[in-house]
Amino acid sequence: MKPDAILKASSMPLACPSYPRGPYRFVNREYFTITYESDPDAIREALPEPLEPEGNNTVLYEFIRMPDSSGFGDYTESGIVIPAKYKGESVNFTAQMYLDDEPPISGGREVWGFPKKLGNPTLSIAHDTLTGKLEYAGERVALGTMGYKQQNLLIDPKTGQSHAEDIIKKITKTQVNLKLIPHVDGTPAIAQLVAYNMCDATIKGAWSGPARLHLVPHVNAPVADLPVRKIVGGAHFIADITLPYGRVLHDYLK
Repeated sequence: MKPDAILKASSMPLACPSYPRGPYRFVNREYFTITYESDPDAIREALPEPLEPEGNNTVLYEFIRMPDSSGFGDYTESGIVIPAKYKGESVNFTAQMYLDDEPPISGGREVWGFPKKLGNPTLSIAHDTLTGKLEYAGERVALGTMGYKQQNLLIDPKTGQSHAEDIIKKITKTQVNLKLIPHVDGTPAIAQLVAYNMCDATIKGAWSGPARLHLVPHVNAPVADLPVRKIVGGAHFIADITLPYGRVLHDYLK
């Protein structure tokens, strides 16, 4: 294969690339997010400088179901997101992610620096309960539950006013990842804070309700290192949305 053809390849391996070029469109992407208060020292430890804690000691635990994603297929992911500040801007830092599909693991890590590992997350409806679970290495490490569609967040029941734009602002907020890729000699080749913003969002439904979250300590899926002190609330969204390419916020090698 000639060099120019090699450079046109979307990803490895050349014979059957793990993922195509983006951007990537998600249809009926389903979010279940539990906001909770955690330990401020644990939050500070989990945030790479120059990111700073937002100050309210909150953490987001997410279960996300993606049944129709271009290039990546059908998969589910789960993990921890920490609200933070970067030069005064409010951002979300993705601290841990676990999912069950190879293409988005490879693409997520190689392109945007998502901290993705292979796990077994699920998001389902059990009778009157929205239920998210994460298993890693055969052990359950997270269980999230929420009352199913108890309060409509999309339409105000009293006024009929749509809150779609408010929800779109939340899910298109600047997200930040720590991208680390080594040279062949083991020294850092890439060490960056990478930012991206989801775009072209259409909200199909949004609800809130009472929620609970149980995290179990595990050495290779340490979600419990950000312990649950108090549940703030749960949210459930369904949206069509696009993941574009990102940008470098901070380069640790410069």
